[in-house]
Amino acid sequence: MSTLTLPSHISETLVSPAAYATEALFDAYRWMRANNPLGIAQPDGFDPFWVVSKHADILEVSKNNALFPSAVRPTTLTNKEAEARARAITGTPHLVKSLVQMDEPEHMKYRALTQGWFMPQNVKKREGEIRALAKHAVAEFVALPGRCDFVKDVALHYPLRVVMNILGVPQEDYPRMLRLTQELFGATDPDTQRFQAALTTEQYLQLMMAVVQDFSDYFGKISEERRKHPRDDLATLIANAEIDGAPMGPIEATGYYTIVATAGHDTTSSSTACAMWALASQPGLLDRVRGDLSLVPALIEEAIRWATPVKTFMRSAAADTTLRGRAIRQGDWLMLCYASGNRDEDVFSNPDKFDIDRSPNRQLAFGFGAHLCLGQHLARLEMRVLFEELLPRLKSVRLDGEPRYVESYFVNGLKALPIAFECA
Repeated sequence: MSTLTLPSHISETLVSPAAYATEALFDAYRWMRANNPLGIAQPDGFDPFWVVSKHADILEVSKNNALFPSAVRPTTLTNKEAEARARAITGTPHLVKSLVQMDEPEHMKYRALTQGWFMPQNVKKREGEIRALAKHAVAEFVALPGRCDFVKDVALHYPLRVVMNILGVPQEDYPRMLRLTQELFGATDPDTQRFQAALTTEQYLQLMMAVVQDFSDYFGKISEERRKHPRDDLATLIANAEIDGAPMGPIEATGYYTIVATAGHDTTSSSTACAMWALASQPGLLDRVRGDLSLVPALIEEAIRWATPVKTFMRSAAADTTLRGRAIRQGDWLMLCYASGNRDEDVFSNPDKFDIDRSPNRQLAFGFGAHLCLGQHLARLEMRVLFEELLPRLKSVRLDGEPRYVESYFVNGLKALPIAFECA
């Protein structure tokens, strides 16, 4: 075996959705960072790919989009059969075309359409309406009988309401958006499969196409309505957007709606649940943060690092280059392991400890460079506001069962967090 090649059990862990719901993933990351921080994985059924496990290398790839583009190969981990099927269906390696799958100059043209909406000063203007949604979520929480699944009862619904409110989706359609998001991001998880048996590649792609078509049909109607009756919402902006003087195409519009409607709340849900997990499991943390709400942003930032909801993105090499002294060839595929970078011992002291005193906290969960998460300021604001409203009402909290994680090697977080609590 070449010294470049990762052991087969490490490679198989990286492509096993079930491993992402256990400590096996972090054991694999820890081994790679110590022994082969830029190795080649060769799991069965997949094209070989470089595994980028160190914080510095993830930054290096992320800040150089021209050399490491997103559009050439799948941006999410995809086996050979699924990539071939996607190319047959769409003519590209992608089933959806969103900002994530775009390179320059196209990427910035589309990103610029809504970037202003998500700038800190504009997000701040919406704090009042977001706080009203947080108060509503807290009122629902304190009305519960001292026990709940924090994911299902709070963390899934509050960020969903925030993003749907900004997007302009009617409240009666929120459950549909939640279901589609879970099917898009958690299709490999047994609890969210449309097909409750092991999915063949053919079935998986049918599932994905059905989900994408659902999004396309739904937001096509929203776009039509917003062109006739514009409002002060993001759907109106997307529906009436022009690129190079022409209306945005339907494929690109579907991709835009989809990325906002899904990533905008699912990742925040994961980090929100992680913050509550820490409060419920780390002695003294609740009392400390409740006694000094200025610590809430630090709690949030550490929860984002710890959760790292988007576990991986893929890039490819546009030309021969070197990284960490190793020769990367044009066309090579690379996996950016954000959750590994966020546990890098060279950047974070005692990285496997949840520690709100990290300063600076150079977490990579939002990505870096041109593809830095558009909604990062909104995510931080909505989480901060929720815990500012919740913590003064929370007298005590503890785990009341085993936390469980989504089985997915793309977007992954807690799917169950049973807690017992007392309200002040």
